[in-house]
Amino acid sequence: MRLDDYDPNIQVEDQRGESFGGLGGGGGGGLLFGLLPLIGSRFGCGGIVVVLLLFAVFGGLGNLGGMLGGGNQTGGPAQVGSRQGGSPDNAASACAVDAQSKAACNAFSSADKTWEALFARSGQRFDAPKLVFYGGTGQSGCGAAQSAMGPFYCPTDEGIYLDTSFFNELAGRFGAQGDFAQDYVIAHEFGHHIQNLLGTSEQVQRVQRSSGEREGNAASVRLELQADCYAGVWAAVNRSRMDPGDLEEGLTAARAIGDDTLQKEAQGRVVPDSFTHGTSAQRMYWLQRGYQTGDPARCDTFSGPIDPPAGT
Repeated sequence: MRLDDYDPNIQVEDQRGESFGGLGGGGGGGLLFGLLPLIGSRFGCGGIVVVLLLFAVFGGLGNLGGMLGGGNQTGGPAQVGSRQGGSPDNAASACAVDAQSKAACNAFSSADKTWEALFARSGQRFDAPKLVFYGGTGQSGCGAAQSAMGPFYCPTDEGIYLDTSFFNELAGRFGAQGDFAQDYVIAHEFGHHIQNLLGTSEQVQRVQRSSGEREGNAASVRLELQADCYAGVWAAVNRSRMDPGDLEEGLTAARAIGDDTLQKEAQGRVVPDSFTHGTSAQRMYWLQRGYQTGDPARCDTFSGPIDPPAGT
């Protein structure tokens, strides 16, 4: 995908090289953290929630409560951001660390401009998020960050958190290669920011707090699939910048991080009631739907079926 260089006024922070305290363990933590590097890295647009749920079912972690949000980490009310908070010096320094950092900044900046324009067109206020790089461990407004979590969005500080080493895992170990596969990851997390601005994330959190695990998981799946669709909308708006094969790269990534695919590889079987992000087929379908329509209004995953239509 041929993206412009990032806007120097985007909000970027860099935690790489900083030291953060230990994250603790105990109990079944040995098994859990042994699984995270293998399974967690596959949640390119999510985090480690499915792994934690599986561990809860089979290992006894107990009630996970607000962790059901996956790529949209819970953490309280959003703090309203502003584009004026961006520092050109911060962006220039963080985005220039390596090629992956610059590519992430370019995709983030493109999504920022795209959604600002879409919000303006509909007469809505848009508040810009921030992109936060970290290496190995970091700290977000929603708590500790670990590379095994994969990229995630924190609504408390409106930050998209990224350890760029994830892209190496995505391409090298799981076959989701190409620049658009990486762009899709950023665009999906940006989609969670859009959901936060629109109040969708809070609605899902209310469902999760007031219902059982099965219903909460189902609501999380719909939230994640909508973020996939929003990623497709971003790509559609920037269709003229797409190269042949870009969409296929994104679909490969979406297939690789489907709940059913992850669970089959982790344990040889699937537990549909524990899904929090959607199946591979669902994720691919909603990414395509966003791309084919280019319309955020067509990304309503909450009022109808979420499975691909028969024959697609």
